[in-house]
Amino acid sequence: MIDLRSDTVTRPTPEMRQAAFDVEVGDDVYGEDTSVLKLEETAARMLGKEAALFVTSGTQGNQIAALTHCQPGDEVLVEASTHLFLYEGAAMSALAGVQPRTIEGVRGAMDPEDVRAAVRPDDIHFPKTGMICVENTHNKAGGAVVSLGNMQAVYEVAREYGIPVHLDGARLFNAVAASGISVEHYASQADTVQFCLSKGLGAPVGSIITGSAEFIQRARKWRKRLGGGLRQAGVIAEPGYVALTQMTGRLADDHENARYLADSINQIDGLRVEGPVDTNIVLVNVADLGLQAEHFLAELKKEGVLAVPFGRHTVRFVTHFDVSREHIKTAVDRVNAISWSV
Repeated sequence: MIDLRSDTVTRPTPEMRQAAFDVEVGDDVYGEDTSVLKLEETAARMLGKEAALFVTSGTQGNQIAALTHCQPGDEVLVEASTHLFLYEGAAMSALAGVQPRTIEGVRGAMDPEDVRAAVRPDDIHFPKTGMICVENTHNKAGGAVVSLGNMQAVYEVAREYGIPVHLDGARLFNAVAASGISVEHYASQADTVQFCLSKGLGAPVGSIITGSAEFIQRARKWRKRLGGGLRQAGVIAEPGYVALTQMTGRLADDHENARYLADSINQIDGLRVEGPVDTNIVLVNVADLGLQAEHFLAELKKEGVLAVPFGRHTVRFVTHFDVSREHIKTAVDRVNAISWSV
């Protein structure tokens, strides 16, 4: 089976497995796991932040950011199709007691003036704007890279009003690989940053939040409150360290495979790639085949290829470490066979 559902399906490398086996562990709640400390210190240094916190998932990281930055009754500004709004179970409302306010963007990028207009004035009728969230790369926009210039402009608006900016950088290192801009430069345009170790970097579990030392101290308490206190966590932190230090440089290979996939699919009658392919996500519209996404995916699964629905007629393919160019060629052949059979 060729699995193109997500880069979350990547399996840990032999180096990660060996690292987990060999590691000396300690209780992280007591601050005694040296692998966790090493991972957090390395991540903070790479992103140019004072401190970092190892968490179990990107969703947990984003929610800890909302809980730490905001007070119940606050409002959080998000792009309308951001992961924080669409795919995290309304956790901001359920856990932090805040409401999201959506801003329509273009390929994931919000117009800074729309952000400015959405900031609430000081009026007893309105909630306080407690946080602004930016997502980069942007999942729903097909892995689009939000430009550093756009992030800078949004951050300037936020600073003008004294509002913290959180960067949901689940696939931030894909943006780095695609743009050539350093991760520190991207991170400098947000007060806090979350990024995943378990997507394109291939670690078995975990994400990182970075920010000021004071923020991370408060975030650590929220992690504990959410049941995220980690004990002998070196068995997952050490593979995460391998992912962070060894896997970021190879993400360009996934992007090349994604472009090859997109170019090949665009040559198949009845299929259309939606938008440019910036990174490792390819969105394919199947409407001209007379199929809905779910039907197309059922046929594709019979051919030994997995992908996911991303709209009524849109299918998402994601390239990653466990998918080679030969796998992509085979997947294209099987997609082509379906297009001829319907």
